[in-house]
Amino acid sequence: MDIGKSLMTRLSPGGRHGLASAEQRDPIGYAVAALNKLAQSDLLDRVGLRKQAEQVVFTTTREGFRTVTAASRTFAKASGKGPGTRVPAAKRTGVFDLTPTEDEQMLVDAVTEYTEEVVRPAAAEADEACTTPDSVIKAGLQLGLPILGVPETLGGISEERSAMAGTLVAEALSKGDMGIALAALGPGSVATALGLWGTEAQQQTYLPAFTEDEAPAAALALQEKTVLFDVLQPSTTARRTSEGYVLDGAKAGVVRGAEAELFVVGASLDGTPVLFLVESSTPGLTVEADPSMGIRAAALATLRLEGVTVPADAVLGATDGTTYAECVRLSRLAWCALAVGTGQAVLDYVTPYVKTREAFGEPIAHRQSVAFMVANITIELQAMRLLTYKAAGRAAEGKDFSREVALARKLCAEKGMAIGNDGVQLLGGHGFVKEHPVERWYRDLRAVAVMEGTVLV
Repeated sequence: MDIGKSLMTRLSPGGRHGLASAEQRDPIGYAVAALNKLAQSDLLDRVGLRKQAEQVVFTTTREGFRTVTAASRTFAKASGKGPGTRVPAAKRTGVFDLTPTEDEQMLVDAVTEYTEEVVRPAAAEADEACTTPDSVIKAGLQLGLPILGVPETLGGISEERSAMAGTLVAEALSKGDMGIALAALGPGSVATALGLWGTEAQQQTYLPAFTEDEAPAAALALQEKTVLFDVLQPSTTARRTSEGYVLDGAKAGVVRGAEAELFVVGASLDGTPVLFLVESSTPGLTVEADPSMGIRAAALATLRLEGVTVPADAVLGATDGTTYAECVRLSRLAWCALAVGTGQAVLDYVTPYVKTREAFGEPIAHRQSVAFMVANITIELQAMRLLTYKAAGRAAEGKDFSREVALARKLCAEKGMAIGNDGVQLLGGHGFVKEHPVERWYRDLRAVAVMEGTVLV
């Protein structure tokens, strides 16, 4: 997979963002060039949130914000009757090797630098404000996050299925903040869905916008507030009409819902779950703030659909439920990657803490109960990572990964929460205050067990 070179070409003078020519650099030079580009960007000087009076953000109460959806850009409808361009599956080597390829490692290095220099410094204020600063989103756009899963022939950077690369990127981003990671990955999730299941006309209509410097905010909307919600049986409905379909219902946990210009909405059509493309300018859509316990920087919202009429060609993928089920599996895989990254952040924070925090004249790490707790975090985290990578590897190769992702989701949901809880416990009283980021990571990790959709790889 030539993601690394495609990314660096995107950042070169012959590409769009002004680095030295890709042909003049060796693989290490590609990575260094990307990191230098990010370091020199004036976006790093603007990672803090602007004054609240200068922001258009969600209020922290549901009653405080309710409006029609954001005005959508004009997506020029394209013609085409073909099934759309698909990236080929990754080559099968027959060897179980978790070492990232050279291109994947270059990409992870660039995203890690972005996480350390941009995401983490903005995380606390973004959590407080329930939104991600525009400067952070724009820095992510420079890295090509929205087009990670888009075929190269359509302006993206993928020459083969990118599930593994997407998993690595999601993990790296969530080491900084899970909420910001969701905000940054949301548009790319919709673009990836279009690359996987879109028709030729759908791809030509929507994907060009994601390759532009100002990629649209977009959201995957599967989650609902129904008690005992089953993602495979959505209560949002779609009924056929002579002009297409009419959608009714409500979707919760929609990332950057007030800004999104395009939604992928899950609805039940004749009892079968189906995905629909819905532009934000469609009459009948309203959005309201839905601040949550965790992942607050994702600016979650509730999307209400009241008699929303979409054309017949708004269906994304198959109508027999197979596309919808695959979307759910890829979404759960992304959530596992986010859990792994946030869990790693907890481990990296508490390990030096327990070695330097003293009680009764010695570091608390000398206590067996503390040492064993840190060791358990390490063990569970490694198990989560192995299961997640195995599922991602099978997805990238085009194999059935339903069993693997089910196991990964089960483990990451349970152990992710346990890691967050143990992280707070290890810090004692410090774990309960916002001076330390562990309490935020604990709140974020709770989302892994309850959230569906919102992001996919």
